[in-house]
Amino acid sequence: MEHAAARAGTFRYVAVEKHILARIESGELAPGEKIPSLRALGTRLGVSVSTIGQAYLELERQGVIEARPKSGYFVRERAQRLPRPCRKTGVSDEPREVSRNTLIRQVLDTMGRDDILPFGVAKTGEELLPAKTLSRIMTQVVRDDPEACLRYETVAGNEALRRQIAFRCLDAGAEVGPSEVMVTSGALEALFIAVRAVTRAGDNVVIASPSYYCFLQILEYLGLRAIEAPSCPECGVNPADLAGILRKFDVKACIFTPNFNNPDGALMPEAAKREIVAMLAARDIPLIEDDVYGEMHYDPTRPPIMKSFDEKGLVLTCSSFSKTLSAGYRVGWIIPGRFYDRAFDFKGTTNVCSATPTQLAVAEYLRLGGFDRHLRRLQQALESQMRTMRALVGSHFPPGTKATNPRGGSVMWIELPGGVDGGEFYFRAKEAGIGVAPGGIFSTQDKFNTCVRLSYGTPLTEPYQDGVRRLGQLAADMAAETAGDPSPRALSASGMR
Repeated sequence: MEHAAARAGTFRYVAVEKHILARIESGELAPGEKIPSLRALGTRLGVSVSTIGQAYLELERQGVIEARPKSGYFVRERAQRLPRPCRKTGVSDEPREVSRNTLIRQVLDTMGRDDILPFGVAKTGEELLPAKTLSRIMTQVVRDDPEACLRYETVAGNEALRRQIAFRCLDAGAEVGPSEVMVTSGALEALFIAVRAVTRAGDNVVIASPSYYCFLQILEYLGLRAIEAPSCPECGVNPADLAGILRKFDVKACIFTPNFNNPDGALMPEAAKREIVAMLAARDIPLIEDDVYGEMHYDPTRPPIMKSFDEKGLVLTCSSFSKTLSAGYRVGWIIPGRFYDRAFDFKGTTNVCSATPTQLAVAEYLRLGGFDRHLRRLQQALESQMRTMRALVGSHFPPGTKATNPRGGSVMWIELPGGVDGGEFYFRAKEAGIGVAPGGIFSTQDKFNTCVRLSYGTPLTEPYQDGVRRLGQLAADMAAETAGDPSPRALSASGMR
């Protein structure tokens, strides 16, 4: 790491945490093994003993290590190394009509419910968002010009907000003007408009496999057919796989989430983004880019968007502030490139314009300049919660469990061991008041039936940690049932029935 990482732009103790976790992940530090003393590690990394102590306390809170009186700190005995889920190879043998709505609808039914732990919803906990600041700004906006808040906004959206969004695109590598931005009611409306603008019923559309289940819903509603390109949890869709699809099928559009794909958290390398954009541009095929997680990176710099490599206006970039500022404000946007006029028509005939007060409030919040400071705090909190979730899964899920190690976003892709069915796992967990998202809803195929997606966007307080423990017990019980164990632990004993 050593000294450079300790001087990283984040808190020093976080760099120490990463160092210890990396040694555990690599197997250099095994369960039950003693970790370096505070003084020894402080000397090695060039940081104070108090910084090392703070990191060890945080790792102990996460359940990764434990303190033993007069002996020091040790890797928890129950902790297991979590290999990453394997890339499911193989491209769709043919375009598929989409039909996953019944189960998706049940998963969406848990959104916003207080009686279910929301591991199944890719949300950011309200505790991590600037609620008081936004509330104060909203009050000021309504007080200063109450009549403006009652008027329709323009179809394209508030000009000050569009100017701020265009400015933020510079950090993502794209130069766009405010007139190229259109405000929407969240990213999902942006995506719906984008798909409608570039396709007609019966068209073939390429998506990643696995892919955000709402993509599947949009394709189904619009009568489109999906072709799935395998996504690697590390680097997303391989350009070579996409090239093979384009040679075989008549593709009219692609929909990708290159920055922290939902659900596997994949981050597509910059070279792959550039290659895919050029490949599609050569064939005049539109690319719809979902960048809703792009600002939620854990690395020092923001990953570029695919729009930054677009020279022909074929990339339609969609995003929102739902994950970073407020889900309830419903402020999203689309940069539709050469398809602006069609996007404008669909926006105008869908809901005329997005809500005025929330656009005004978000524009003012961005103008005041606190968003980047908030993002740094949010990124640090999410990375810490990700590590805590991995530690909890490693401690409580049965041997053979696999989990991603995302570099951004707020979701973790889990592959359950022993042939445990993710759909049945979802139903049993829901009965116990715990939400998860079964892997089957993220594909038109049956390649992910043993997977689930868990969200760590909400701070993992004691009730949430207990929820992960109970999910791990459920996975162990179901694995035993699948293996035909004659005396599996009763579900009632684990509180799952």
